Amino acid sequence: MAKVSMQAIMLVFKSLRCGCVSAKMVTTLIASRLYVAKFIAALTIAMGAPAIVQSEILSSSEASMQKQVRQIPSLILSPVFPDLALNKPLFLTHAGDGSDRIFLVEQGGAIKVVANGSDGSDAKLFFDIQSATKNRFTVSNEEGLLGLAFDPNYRTNGYFYVYYSAVSPRRSVISRFRVSPDDPNRFEEASEHILLTVEQDYRNHNGGMLVFGPDDYLYVGLGDGGSAGDPHHRAQDLSQLLGKILRLDVQGRAAPDNPFVTVEGARDEIWAYGLRNPWRFSFDRKTGDLWAADVGQNSREEVNKIVRGGNYGWRWFEGNHSYQLDEDSYKHKVIMPVVDYSHQLGQSVTGGYVYRGARFPQLNGWYLFGDYVSGRIWALDTALEKPSMIAVGQVGHPSSFGEDEAGELYMVSYVGQVYQLMPE
Repeated sequence: MAKVSMQAIMLVFKSLRCGCVSAKMVTTLIASRLYVAKFIAALTIAMGAPAIVQSEILSSSEASMQKQVRQIPSLILSPVFPDLALNKPLFLTHAGDGSDRIFLVEQGGAIKVVANGSDGSDAKLFFDIQSATKNRFTVSNEEGLLGLAFDPNYRTNGYFYVYYSAVSPRRSVISRFRVSPDDPNRFEEASEHILLTVEQDYRNHNGGMLVFGPDDYLYVGLGDGGSAGDPHHRAQDLSQLLGKILRLDVQGRAAPDNPFVTVEGARDEIWAYGLRNPWRFSFDRKTGDLWAADVGQNSREEVNKIVRGGNYGWRWFEGNHSYQLDEDSYKHKVIMPVVDYSHQLGQSVTGGYVYRGARFPQLNGWYLFGDYVSGRIWALDTALEKPSMIAVGQVGHPSSFGEDEAGELYMVSYVGQVYQLMPE
């Protein structure tokens, strides 16, 4: 197997999400460094082989903290869909229509659909952006087909929403499409309805996540516009959509009770701000909490719990650590991350899900996430106010996590493999 340099890895995907670094507390940082030496890459999955992973506490060295942590069982990340060929997959989801089908998004513009539990040989091309839009679609390290969400009423209206990159001018596009009335495994061409376009100066920090919340509004993740260090300071600018999570209705309009609709000069669509590049976020099926990963700049990666109107600090802070403070940074309340980790452990965080499936009851309430560069997978006990990161595995380039209709978890590798989280 050929070796890949860290620099090469960074060029490939830290393009797909150069995000904001976060920081927890100085004590957590020190503690995590103490445990780095103990970290075992317990799961290096050879293509097609399942692996068992032993959990290990990474971010707390105090015995009292360790006693608070529920014991997490050994996990198996088992390869699924062995006969399904995927090219740079970025996301996995379901339609919520009772069909139990799995939809997989490829960065190059395709969405494939496969029966849950199959070997993947039954896969069909559900969507192809090249035949879906008159816009000039583009793909680069951080551009392409980046997000997919199905309408809460998809079973009856057949609507689904995608996030893709276009050029001339360079912009991010959120559009609605419709499934074919004649084929549930194929979209209807010429059905595009554009909800929102956001101009982009650079090719990086596109965000790209789409998800419907328990309130049936569409949440959209946008990075800070790119380059490095948020040179235009957009993440803190409420007159700009970049560096934000938006909350829209199904027509692309701002939800009427969004936090800034009465603030002069602010964009009504904004739900939360101060984000560098939110790469994958999800709602806890039980509590409704919104968990988001924000990719770091120079030194740290972070996981946040997103709340209405929250300011998550970029570019003033990378997590708890100052990045580029100015006189305005002392006038605003900033919400610090739930956890963060240094670039000794990884360099591009991939957001995941709080497990609420039935197959693995011991994992109920744990948030699973990873790092694209190091391949490490961690779990957080969401029942704790200050959870520790627990190492649960390592795989090649985790680009996304995903859920099926029953809430069982999957992990998508950018190299083309899909894994399912299984009990040992």
